[in-house]
Amino acid sequence: MIHEDPRAYLLGLEGIALLRAFTGEHDREFVEARIAEIRRVLADDALANAAVEVERVDTVTGYGLWSATYDQPNSAFDLDEPVVKEIVDALPVGVALDAACGTGRYAEFLAGRGHRVIGVDGSPDMLARARSRVPQGEFLLGDLHRLPVDDAAVDLVVCALALTHVPSLAPVLAEFARVLRPGGHLVIADMHPERVALGSIPAVRVDGRPGRLSAHRHLIGDYLRAALAVGLQVRRCEEPVLPTRERPAAETLGPWELWPWCLADMVPEAAGAASAGAPALVIWHFQALRP
Repeated sequence: MIHEDPRAYLLGLEGIALLRAFTGEHDREFVEARIAEIRRVLADDALANAAVEVERVDTVTGYGLWSATYDQPNSAFDLDEPVVKEIVDALPVGVALDAACGTGRYAEFLAGRGHRVIGVDGSPDMLARARSRVPQGEFLLGDLHRLPVDDAAVDLVVCALALTHVPSLAPVLAEFARVLRPGGHLVIADMHPERVALGSIPAVRVDGRPGRLSAHRHLIGDYLRAALAVGLQVRRCEEPVLPTRERPAAETLGPWELWPWCLADMVPEAAGAASAGAPALVIWHFQALRP
């Protein structure tokens, strides 16, 4: 179980903001405002009694629940799609694997570019939506650790917003390398470790109970070590940053389903300082070595 106390999140944002001030990014007035805000948070009785016990939810269960609403507007989609599509558009057409394909967001794009598409996902509910969305694709139930794809069978692997859910990158990148033909390409979009550390972990309800999908914070070096060990060479790396936004301070907690984002709106100045310049995603382009 995860104990989610809104005060912990709010004070965490204040702490990061104060550390940035300590290293010279903000002035004395900013520091005094943060300390005054901390006092207000600690004195707020509504916050003191608002903690929630949250279950850890496996990805099959979580994405099954999320499948009905997964394609709603998502800021992560706005950030990863321009870069991933730019990379893929420069590659030759061939057999493309959409690994952890979900509802077929990238499978549809790949098919539209002329690729023969294979989609693999662990959620039957997601696969059903992908099959409806991309009827010309081949969609298979499977796990990223044991892809139901032959050795050296594909020219391109795309994996978007999925690897944060695996405990270790090494076995999954080894699978990607196994199914890629020599000279083939791998494009990964994933949540940035800084964003995971700030609480960007999907929320679901399981029989009405609060739950969060299992998530792991993979460092940038973790991707490199896993990729280089299996003969994947770096061609490109991007770390898109969410655009800054200005909102009036919220006066109430907001529904748990919107935590931590609505919590950040309670301390907008601290939240803005804590996340300023922090990447939201990391996007990789690797290429398999030729013999």
